[in-house]
Amino acid sequence: MRILQINTVCGTGSVGRIAVDLYEVCEKAGHAPYIAYGRGGASSKVASYKIGSKPDFYKHVLKNFFKGEGGFGSVEKTEQFLHWMDQIKPDLIHLHNIHGFYINIEMLFAFIKEKDIPVVWTLHDNWPFTGHCAYFDYAECTKWKTGCESCSIHRTAYPYAIFKDNSKNAYARKRQSFQGVKNLTIVTPSNWLKDLVKESFLQEYPVKVIFNGIDLEKFNIMENVEKKKVILGVANVWEARKGLTYFEQMAGRLPEDYVIKLVGVSKSQKKKLLRKFPGGEIVPITRTENVEELAALYNEATVYVNATLEDNFPTTNLEALACGTPVVTFQTGGSPESLNPSCGKIVKKGDFEKLLDAIEDVIAIVEEQQNNPEQAGYLFSRKACRARAYTFQKEERYGEYLKIYEQMFANR
Repeated sequence: MRILQINTVCGTGSVGRIAVDLYEVCEKAGHAPYIAYGRGGASSKVASYKIGSKPDFYKHVLKNFFKGEGGFGSVEKTEQFLHWMDQIKPDLIHLHNIHGFYINIEMLFAFIKEKDIPVVWTLHDNWPFTGHCAYFDYAECTKWKTGCESCSIHRTAYPYAIFKDNSKNAYARKRQSFQGVKNLTIVTPSNWLKDLVKESFLQEYPVKVIFNGIDLEKFNIMENVEKKKVILGVANVWEARKGLTYFEQMAGRLPEDYVIKLVGVSKSQKKKLLRKFPGGEIVPITRTENVEELAALYNEATVYVNATLEDNFPTTNLEALACGTPVVTFQTGGSPESLNPSCGKIVKKGDFEKLLDAIEDVIAIVEEQQNNPEQAGYLFSRKACRARAYTFQKEERYGEYLKIYEQMFANR
């Protein structure tokens, strides 16, 4: 079976890594996988097609800034991509993120409907059923249920339509494009997002939950790395919804011998944090795509803290668990679904004092285990965290996609 995945990036970021992991699982099962992507590069080991270009990306971004038309640009690049797709003739298309200023969604879905190609669509956020935003929890908005308009966050939330609120028109165009596909199955990585889909204009489609998978070889317990006095936070982009302010609040409240390491900060954020915390209470680290380096950071941390205020099913939780590090997270979106009581703590969203209490509780137990290894318990231990990570082993989780592919192909 020729299986084509489409995503913003290939091999980088959480969703880009998911796409490549799934590619490898498909290839191992004897299928012919491809990945089409919008930005960056791809490994030579992956049969891929780059849809976008830098000039086209900037044109699409400007179209969104001034007209609020993210997803409705890139006409020429999409025409070329559809021509390529017509040549390889995929038996099934697996969509991931189709936002990101690289493809025209109306043209893509018109092609899918015309060719009657089976589609699996993994939703990694809420963008497919809103008129603008990828997440609406932070704004406490429910307009997406009946029809977006008068958007209060079009300037401040991705994809940043700075000069025009086009949410009403974009909502209508998305609905027109995305509805009416004969053979489409939606996959969500969390039960939280599945429930939202069932309230949206995508409710006509079957929805299955498949948790994100983790490569347990790449993210593993490193025996030569000891736990250090580190609280770790990781994000692709440290924006308000990722909880950066909570880490800044923590800096003066944690045990004096602890340090906070934040991975994924921008260069400007790094400068600001270094000026704000000259004593080294926070160590800012710019984004890394080196998996070994990232795994080492997870390994050395006492606890991984996910203070996100909007999220679906963050793979960073899984990466930490796979490296033997317990997780403390807000009760946000699908984030709690990756944990059980033996490997982490869940705190009411936005409650800083409870978050701090949970972190200190975990630290105390982990330190006791280190100081008395012979009497160490199971709670928050490396063994407990690693055991939970096996629930999300990529071969098993992405094997669920293969079953969907084969069933849809048989019923096409």
